[in-house]
Amino acid sequence: MIFDSYNKYIFYDGAMGTMLYKYGLKSGEKPDLMNMTAPDAVESIHRMYVEAGSDIICTNTFGSNALNLEGTGYSPSEIVTAAVTIAKRACGISAKVALDIGPTGQILEPAGDLEYEKAYGLFREMAIAGENAGADFAAIETMSYLEELKAAMSAVKENTKLPILATMTFEKSGFTYMGCDPESFVKTAEDIGATAIGLNCSLEPMEMLAVAERIAKATKLPLIVKPNAGLPDAVSGEYHTGAEEFAAQMTGFAKIGAKIIGGCCGTTPDYIRELRKRFSGL
Repeated sequence: MIFDSYNKYIFYDGAMGTMLYKYGLKSGEKPDLMNMTAPDAVESIHRMYVEAGSDIICTNTFGSNALNLEGTGYSPSEIVTAAVTIAKRACGISAKVALDIGPTGQILEPAGDLEYEKAYGLFREMAIAGENAGADFAAIETMSYLEELKAAMSAVKENTKLPILATMTFEKSGFTYMGCDPESFVKTAEDIGATAIGLNCSLEPMEMLAVAERIAKATKLPLIVKPNAGLPDAVSGEYHTGAEEFAAQMTGFAKIGAKIIGGCCGTTPDYIRELRKRFSGL
């Protein structure tokens, strides 16, 4: 395993969208386009996470598939290439770069209208561009439909040599929004060939623990945990779980063997800095 030689925890970064809003991203705009329109801002955010202690930086490509970029004037290859280049420049030799791959934004058949082959092609285009640009990993995240996870993982596995870090997003019920349970996720991800698996988004740390335990019991792969900073305030938009509280809650995952930890929506470099402080003594 690629992470077997690591005796310590590996730290992901935190949210990209949360930070981009501080750098001028407007509601309704596509964050991925800032790789082209505001590359210095994206690079600054990556660099702040590296300086805070992140070992793995995710590119600003969560929605950089052809469906999502339609009408923007940019191709997935252009956005992905720019994003990986920006991230690598920010990381230097201090951190590795993961090509961030999120959902297509549509639901695959039979639950929805998007054909599996179409989704596979969308993910393949991103994956090939990411590998060609020099990404170290593919981070497939925030998936809720097992068929879409299969399409994304298969597209990466069958067309590149990128190791896959795969996470789905679960609700308090223990299922994803589309009804996938942790054990089915583990079986699928292992069969396709994930390097590490886990969960991200939706919940704050303590609300994720029960699902994370089920994943940990079902696999020997390194466990990834990237929770949200709670929920945003309806008026201010601020997330209610601060950096110190977030880091304190995250220590519960050390007891179940979590290996790769970070943050999702609402987290910032301060959260990663607090995580490193808390976990340094574990």
